[in-house]
Amino acid sequence: MTDLTAVQLSELRARLETEKRRIEERLANNEHYGLAGSQRDESGELSTIDNHPADVATETFERAKDIALLEQEDLRLARITAALAAMDNGTYGVCLASGQPIPYERLQAIPETLYSVEHAPRQELSSNRPVEEEFLYPPFGRSSLDEHEYNGFDGEDAWQIVESWGNSDSPAYSENRDVDSYDYVGIEAGEPDGYVEAIESFLATDITGSQVSVIRNREYYNYMENDEGDHGLESS
Repeated sequence: MTDLTAVQLSELRARLETEKRRIEERLANNEHYGLAGSQRDESGELSTIDNHPADVATETFERAKDIALLEQEDLRLARITAALAAMDNGTYGVCLASGQPIPYERLQAIPETLYSVEHAPRQELSSNRPVEEEFLYPPFGRSSLDEHEYNGFDGEDAWQIVESWGNSDSPAYSENRDVDSYDYVGIEAGEPDGYVEAIESFLATDITGSQVSVIRNREYYNYMENDEGDHGLESS
């Protein structure tokens, strides 16, 4: 049974009803945080996939925030409604979990609560991460340098492509007046892109691995001219 006096109960009811009215008016005035209409109508864009994807991304980000705010308002409103219903049926001020009276000080701080501090439902954020992150950690840990066995397009290759357009050592920024070419700018500038050994760039196979063919590209002829391959091993 509650220990609240009639005056205390009246005060708390007035606060809850006032807050309930404020939330309902706020939701009505801002059209539920702008979520009453579709994103297309709210943004004025003719298409959600147009030639301004960054603008659409900004609208989507802002809309996600509005959804979170709306969920918080709906949750608060539901708790206030439940507290008012508990007042009507005479169970307000009694913890739903333990059946013990809720201290008046707690009700003053959170008038919509139906639980004591010890039994209040706690919302704890999980620290669990997808198991895939264990395999990928640290970022580019397996593939940031070509010294690993991984020989596909890796983090170093991505950086080399960006770096080829210029860095602090490029002719535009270099203090060395003799530098006049971008061909050798960056780390390992002459390194093959996407493979380690030259032979990997001209050998091809089907999905089964049973049919192997040779693609006679520039790397192939360089390979042969450097006497790294045997012409006699090729099928005519």
